[in-house]
Amino acid sequence: MREIDALARTVFGEARGEPVEGQIAVAHVVRNRQADSRYPASVAGVVKQPWQFSTWNENDHNRAVIERADEDTPGFLLAVEVAARVLRGDVADPTHGATHYHADWIAPPRWADPSKVTARIGRHVFYRGIA
Repeated sequence: MREIDALARTVFGEARGEPVEGQIAVAHVVRNRQADSRYPASVAGVVKQPWQFSTWNENDHNRAVIERADEDTPGFLLAVEVAARVLRGDVADPTHGATHYHADWIAPPRWADPSKVTARIGRHVFYRGIA
């Protein structure tokens, strides 16, 4: 249950305005990092790594939003459902193994290599093979 909660809060903070496929994609990035030896083996370890998922950053306005989200918060139960489905392996990875993403409305981060884009879903661009 702890893994579902950490993943749901991440999905809610990072992609609550996205279509379901976009939320699923963000959840899969976390799972893909779990499977990569460069990252922690747990969902909480992955999402709470400093400066990796901005919604968990102390100075991010979304941090308070995700921490107080509950079943009465619009959209949060969908994020919980998405997290559970992805953790159970019930839904395919639309990112094709991506371990990184960024919103398309920001300047691409310095690590963003256009040759490593695996998908564009909603307002996010997904990447695989980032060192």
